[in-house]
Amino acid sequence: MPAPDRIKTPESFWTSLNTLGIRRSAVLAQAGLPASAADPDARMTTQDLFSMWRALEHPGGADFGLALTTSTHGSTLPPSFLVAFHAKTGVEALERLARFKALCAPEHFDITQQNSDCIVTTRWRYATHPEPDALIDATFTFIVNMLRAGTGQPIAPKHIDLRRNPSPALEKWFDCPISWNAKTPRLIFRRSDLEIPFATYNRELLQMLDQILEPDLALVENSGSTTLQVRWHLKRALTAGRPELRSIARDMAISERSLQRRLREEGYSFQSLLSDTRHQLACEYLSEASFDISEIAYLLGYEDQGSFYRAFQKWEELTPAAWREAHLKTQ
Repeated sequence: MPAPDRIKTPESFWTSLNTLGIRRSAVLAQAGLPASAADPDARMTTQDLFSMWRALEHPGGADFGLALTTSTHGSTLPPSFLVAFHAKTGVEALERLARFKALCAPEHFDITQQNSDCIVTTRWRYATHPEPDALIDATFTFIVNMLRAGTGQPIAPKHIDLRRNPSPALEKWFDCPISWNAKTPRLIFRRSDLEIPFATYNRELLQMLDQILEPDLALVENSGSTTLQVRWHLKRALTAGRPELRSIARDMAISERSLQRRLREEGYSFQSLLSDTRHQLACEYLSEASFDISEIAYLLGYEDQGSFYRAFQKWEELTPAAWREAHLKTQ
């Protein structure tokens, strides 16, 4: 199920605009959008988003995309973006971003391997005009900034193709050859750079989900229960996609056969624990009004929203939206 033409603008975006001295009301007026477009529950179409970014190129300057990235603090990012910082490597981080885009936005990340290179391009499913230069700059600088923050190393792309005119500031910041006025924007990395382990793996993920994971961690550390350990590892792994038995066994440093045997002895199977864990987290996330249902499907490792809807209705006999409405009324 492709994502609809509805785009949520995170609060961190508006916060960064304020840091840069740009008033959201002025930008929205310039773009011909209502002030309500900045409301927490508001959604923009691709056309609206492009109009806003073109408007930002006036007060923000030609290098607004770079300025936005450098003014955005990682801890203010929404959960669906923040989890990319907690991947094991840059390759996994890009795969997480691509999965998020496929589920939650009408933007598609193409990640292709070509010999020893990894090429990243973006396309907007509902676009009728080229993506604004500032938006491309922001996307590419965000990716590179994520890799530098994750590895703790000054990662530089191998090469970049940009549709825009030359920018000394971008040349200095990216620290790599750039082809200007190119037909198709592309970000090209050395595969070896993307395989460098992230120093941020797990540590910040636990901070992001502390209300859910930290109480469980204390319980796991003081218990010999294999079931509790598997639940905890599942919660960490879900944002990268559907966890598999072999990956959880590897994380726990035991064989798949031994893990299956221990779970059977405690009256569980891997699949039942996966379903139970998703059910628990789904209810936790739905209790947070700021989480979109599409974002929740992503955080639970589903490939599409339809799969999440079917699973949730099987658990609760209600749609996620109906369950949320009923439970938020009682809080």
